[in-house]
Amino acid sequence: MKKTSKRGTLQEWASQITSLRERLKINQAELARRMQCSAMTISRWERGLLQPSAEHFIQLGNLGSKSDAWFFWEMAGVQASKMIDSLSGSAHNRRLLGVAPLEKAHAGARALHPGKVPDRVGLPLLKAVIGSHGVQGDRRSSLRKIPATEIISAPAVWCPNPSYTSLLRVKGNSMAPLIREGDILAVDSFQTERTELYGKIVLAVNEKKGISVSHLRHYGNLDVLEAESRQYEPVVLNKASGWRIMGRVLWWISAAP
Repeated sequence: MKKTSKRGTLQEWASQITSLRERLKINQAELARRMQCSAMTISRWERGLLQPSAEHFIQLGNLGSKSDAWFFWEMAGVQASKMIDSLSGSAHNRRLLGVAPLEKAHAGARALHPGKVPDRVGLPLLKAVIGSHGVQGDRRSSLRKIPATEIISAPAVWCPNPSYTSLLRVKGNSMAPLIREGDILAVDSFQTERTELYGKIVLAVNEKKGISVSHLRHYGNLDVLEAESRQYEPVVLNKASGWRIMGRVLWWISAAP
C-alpha cells in the first residue's frame, strides 16, 4: 500500500470508498472483514492517509455496481480493452462489463434512438475541465464518476467505442494552435494501451496535477507527454512521475473565432 500525505482536499478514491461502504450499508469493521484487513486500514483509506494496493482496488470494485467496479479497477491499472477481450466469449460477462445508464451521470454515449442501429449518438459533456501543460486540470481519478451537464449529438462513425466516449472542455493553451482553451474534446477511455497510442493526442492524469491533454511520443525506451508548444517541458510517463493514460482524444470542437 502507498502512504499519502495529509491534504486539505480528500483524494477522490478515498471519498469513493466511503460512498461505496455507505451504499452497501455496512460499517468500517464489516468492510474490513470483507476486504480481509483491519478496520484501522479502512479508516486510513477513507481519510486519504493510505492508498489501497491494486489488489484491494480490484476487491473494492468487485463489491460495487458496474460504475463502482470500473472506477476502482481503473485505479488498479486494469484496462477495459484487455478485460473485455479476455471475457469476450461470454455474453453474461460482457453484460457485467457494460456501462451504467447515462442518467446515473458518468461517461459513455447513448443511442439517440434506442432499438435502432444509430447514425448519431448522444455524448455526455462532463462537468470537469482538462488542463494542459502549465495549467492544472480537475483532479479526477476516472471519467466514469463525473456528472454530465448536457448531451451533445455526434455522428456514430466518429465514435468507435461510444459507450466509453465522453466530452470535456480544455483549459490552457499549451496545445495551441491545434487545441485552444475552451475547445471541447471527445475522449475514448477504452483506448489506453500506450504502444497503440504513440503519435496520438491523449488524456493523461496525475494525482497532483489532475487531467491533462498532450501528445504521446516514444523516444528510445521513454514514453513522453509533450505539449504542442515547445515552451513547455515534456513529462516522462512512468511510475515515478505518477502519470497514467486515461484515453485517446478522437476529435474536438473549436469555438468560432
